Amino acid sequence: RRRRRHKHSNTIHNHHHHKTHFIVICQEGKVHLFIHHNIIQSLHPTSKTTMNETLVPLNDGAAPTPPQRSTSATSLRSNNSDIDLHHVGDENTLEYRLHAKKSKEGKVISLWHDVSLNHIDEEKKEITPYLNYVNEIPKFTRKKFEIATDEDFTPIKQDEKKGKLREFKKGDIFFNYGCLPQTWEDPTFVHPDAEGCRGDNDPLDVCEIGARIIKSGGVRPVKVLGVLCMIDEGEADWKVITIDAEDKWAPFLNDIEDVDEQMPGMLDAIREWFRTYKIPDGKPPNVFGLDEKFMNKKYAMAIIEECNHAWKELLSGEKERKLDADVQCDEVKSLVRKLSKNSLSMMWDQVDEHPEAHPEDYEEGALSF
Repeated sequence: RRRRRHKHSNTIHNHHHHKTHFIVICQEGKVHLFIHHNIIQSLHPTSKTTMNETLVPLNDGAAPTPPQRSTSATSLRSNNSDIDLHHVGDENTLEYRLHAKKSKEGKVISLWHDVSLNHIDEEKKEITPYLNYVNEIPKFTRKKFEIATDEDFTPIKQDEKKGKLREFKKGDIFFNYGCLPQTWEDPTFVHPDAEGCRGDNDPLDVCEIGARIIKSGGVRPVKVLGVLCMIDEGEADWKVITIDAEDKWAPFLNDIEDVDEQMPGMLDAIREWFRTYKIPDGKPPNVFGLDEKFMNKKYAMAIIEECNHAWKELLSGEKERKLDADVQCDEVKSLVRKLSKNSLSMMWDQVDEHPEAHPEDYEEGALSF
């Protein structure tokens, strides 16, 4: 076509100028090629511009169909919606603590012990298919916040080493990171798949891969997708992979293979993050059990059940009663005994609501640790 340039402008005027773009859409392992055809009647600044667009598939004669969903994403009424967060001390100091309390009762609670593992629908008062997740480190941040398991009411604090607050020297983490409440990786227990390593004495770690940036102390319902067995300085440190139940991707993700199919590269990136994040501190790369594989949802749920059982023994006092008979290592004994087991032990009027904390000889209103 003949083109003419305006005398006082570098703009090229081209009546009935055509633009054609090729668009590639990948879904369910298939590549769909489209032509996106724009017809612009006039590019002259004084002319009225109209545009016609067509999207024409070139390879299969039909538009691609979306991947199958398990259920539609819905808004959930959580039993944790009345949790308020308040801080003590100034942020970026060793004294900073983030506490949780029930807004209606005004009582301080433990995010580790008082938030139920199972998510409960507030309106129906029924257990949902999801688990509760407590976020410690929001995605795209690097301050190493964690639940202080050895302090009263187990608030969230920024970890410290030799009097200095810790951050990930590797840089910002790219997923939400936290834990499952009412779980505990028992340091006296050696899982058969954990390369002979004991538990790390903390709640079960969680990587939440949804789009939402969850604040520290936020409690969200999540779908469990799988788990990775990391070996961290000789301790088993399981990483449960989840997605927020209300995330737009959640209906498409029901097991670990779905993550690879719908979010290619995500799992590899998570593994490499954990492999290398301590290298800037002068430490060697972390290693993994199970041939570095992410195990599926069924396997992950077995790990979660195991850690929930261990937490019940910790809260009931059964674990400490077993220590002298079963454990020879004084260091492990001191680790367990140092853990804070409140607030269930301190909130007497709520003890009967938590049968998981009852020892075998429990009588109503008479729980002791």
